[in-house]
Amino acid sequence: MLGPDSTHDPALRSWVESANDPLTDFPIQNLPFGRFRTHGSEPWRIGVAIGDQVLDLKLAAELCPWPARISDFLTPLAAGDLASFMAQGMRPRRALRAALSAALAEGSEQGPFLELCLVPMAQARMSLPCTIGDFTDFCTGIHHATAMGKLFDPQRPLSPNYAWLPIACAARASSLQPSGSGVRRPWGQYRLPGRDEPVLAPTRRLDCELELGVLVGVGNAPGEPKTMEQAEEDWFGLVLLNDWSARDIQAWESQPLGPFQAKSFATTISPWVITREAFEPFRVPFERPGGPPPMAYLDSPLNRVAGAIDIGLEVLLQTAAMRERGQEPVRLSHCRTTEAAWWTIAQMIVQHTLNGCNLRTGDLLGSGALSGPRPEQGGSLLELSAGGWQPLILPDGETRSFLLDGDCVILRAVCERRGARRIGFGSCVGTVEPAPHVPAA
Repeated sequence: MLGPDSTHDPALRSWVESANDPLTDFPIQNLPFGRFRTHGSEPWRIGVAIGDQVLDLKLAAELCPWPARISDFLTPLAAGDLASFMAQGMRPRRALRAALSAALAEGSEQGPFLELCLVPMAQARMSLPCTIGDFTDFCTGIHHATAMGKLFDPQRPLSPNYAWLPIACAARASSLQPSGSGVRRPWGQYRLPGRDEPVLAPTRRLDCELELGVLVGVGNAPGEPKTMEQAEEDWFGLVLLNDWSARDIQAWESQPLGPFQAKSFATTISPWVITREAFEPFRVPFERPGGPPPMAYLDSPLNRVAGAIDIGLEVLLQTAAMRERGQEPVRLSHCRTTEAAWWTIAQMIVQHTLNGCNLRTGDLLGSGALSGPRPEQGGSLLELSAGGWQPLILPDGETRSFLLDGDCVILRAVCERRGARRIGFGSCVGTVEPAPHVPAA
């Protein structure tokens, strides 16, 4: 952990004027990466978000003078290959960040060249940031885990192992999709109240889950677990993640192995990867109330002092009726990672590799739903509606226990701290679409 440097200076301004707006998610202190193109016939390339613009790194590599070392770092990015850059590790990340920060700062000699490399963000069509080979979903949100556990066993909502290790399950990478994609209501088996036999039908209890996603930068060889120090250096960045869930299907299929089709139909992630380095001013001590201290392999001096990141999270909803009337989305809930997460990113990575499992560049680790300690801070509708028994009343009089067709869910996140420039993630957006035709008999 090297701490904040000149790229985090809150007084730093950019010649891209929109990046100086105090409300932008993408000031010069952020500089996240994403994969984009402006129309369907051109190849994908990597860009950096700056204000309401995207710096096209392919054009930046071609039109702007750079030191030889920085040119080497830009080569895979210019080719649209974020993963190859991610695999190079922390030092190239920090070096390129410093070079981009200097080039985008007011008074930069490279500014006239890079002005030719900007694309309005409104014209950028975003994809997944890189190829994601594997996806693991953890359950680090203790308040969500407790709320879910109470539905099955009110007297003992948390399993005995929860306080001792980061719990996770294998998830489905093939159904990951970028923000803005539609989400088809899934079919599945589930049991209706008062019936012994299940029905086959579209889910009636479609839900969202507010999560963060960690993208692995440097992997590990099979049989070689990572240490806490290695894990802290080797994650690349964070995205917002919506782990769409069919709660009725989940309740029926989750005994004894856990959710399968209830979660494998779609997972949405935000398009901009906020790099590990951008979070330096927002690192805080790893603290949690109660419970045993972590075992030695899940502990380190650095993790105790600055293992957590203070991020504000929120879930918003815009119904089809609201959209037709031109009404803005309404906020359903909000919380902070510091009150929601029982485990840190480094602990998740270390636990994943403990048995020798090899993580690879671009693998995605979900945090699990992040909820605050109060009922109104739930990261899912299941929590906010008390299992569906207490529907939410929206400002226009509509009610929701679970999502209806046409509902649009928006996840947002920002980091704010005195003495630091506010940075954000952008939005993670998904709209519920009707179920497809009846599955063949």
